[in-house]
Amino acid sequence: MKDLFEKIYKDKGPLGKWAEQAEGYFVFPKLEGPISNRMKFNGRDVVTWSINDYLGLANHPEVRKVDAEAGAKWGSAYPMGARMMSGHTELHEQLQRELAEFVSKEAAYLLNFGYQGMVSTIDALVSKDDVIVYDVDAHACIIDGVRLHLGQRFTYKHNDMESIEKNLQRATKVAEKTGGGILLISEGVFGMRGEQGKLKEIIALKKKYNFRFFVDDAHGFGTLGKTGAGAGEEQGVQDGIDVYFATFAKSMASSGAFIAADEEIINYLKYNLRSQMFAKSLQMQLVEGALKRLDMIRTMPELKEKLWENVNALQGGLRERGFDLGTTQSCVTPVYLKGSIPEAMALVKDLRENHGIFCSIVVYPVIPKGLILLRMIPTATHDMKDIQETLEAFSAIRERLENGTYKRLSAGVAEAMGEKI
Repeated sequence: MKDLFEKIYKDKGPLGKWAEQAEGYFVFPKLEGPISNRMKFNGRDVVTWSINDYLGLANHPEVRKVDAEAGAKWGSAYPMGARMMSGHTELHEQLQRELAEFVSKEAAYLLNFGYQGMVSTIDALVSKDDVIVYDVDAHACIIDGVRLHLGQRFTYKHNDMESIEKNLQRATKVAEKTGGGILLISEGVFGMRGEQGKLKEIIALKKKYNFRFFVDDAHGFGTLGKTGAGAGEEQGVQDGIDVYFATFAKSMASSGAFIAADEEIINYLKYNLRSQMFAKSLQMQLVEGALKRLDMIRTMPELKEKLWENVNALQGGLRERGFDLGTTQSCVTPVYLKGSIPEAMALVKDLRENHGIFCSIVVYPVIPKGLILLRMIPTATHDMKDIQETLEAFSAIRERLENGTYKRLSAGVAEAMGEKI
């Protein structure tokens, strides 16, 4: 019999093997200072494109004031216990009512964390007789939720309607045999590519197939739609979404999440969501803070307008310079370049150290080998100076990537790790 840890000693995984070279800089970096368009990294000021603070609420003075007052009033412990036992309050109910109204659903229920809540919601919605159909590019929280499912599940090609319909047909045959139902899961906005899910087209398939539709709108909530109610509002199909999910970790610049649906569905989930039934209630400081943030999203449209002014300026400027942004339809701004992991490391170091630009780097296995993805998140706190400096920096790094500068700089690292460049 093998030692359980033997595989860990031998194989750190596709990302873990880079830990010695990457940790503290490329992964687990330390951004310091107030959350804003410019922060400190390794002791120097950088333009920050890696913070999901879309509407600039993280350090908004009104938000900070409410957070501080709520902290002083309640502390960080109240309420103690799970919602079902001793952690239920009027303010939790008020926030749920306001969230449900905002996203045009009958009812809503708070979740302590988005990732945990998504996993638990999927688990609660399906039994072993049911079938799950989901996008191959779904977020890790969806994938982990699906892994708990004891029945069958099918993945469809990303945003591919032909593949979706093919898999709905497969799922229908299985469900007819088991006597179960079908849950189809998509995202409102896919966080890496920035594409919106094809919600309108998927909902149209309800005329042909019997399924329920669950949408993770983490990146759409607060940024898309006339009022900021998300991708469903943007596409005019919010009514066709059976279960709507959004997190507070992005546009709301906080912690927590919520699900919204018909009242009967929410009542069922309240009594069957294991991650909420057996976990401490969302603390009051976060509940009061979320009420304030939601009010600002509803009453201050200038926040979203400023966000999109910056999004359009950044994405438009990059496209004018010939950069490949894929098919983004949201604030998420991916820039695709060709190169190896060692080249990506050299490129990002140049970007941060010599140009003062901090953005996230994504490489294999998240994306195919030979590609480098620089992922940027514009926010309402950015300005045109930030954007202009970034455009100039990206032009410079592309030239160095294409003329082999980064290949030469990274040759030693690549050889040590057995990587081809």
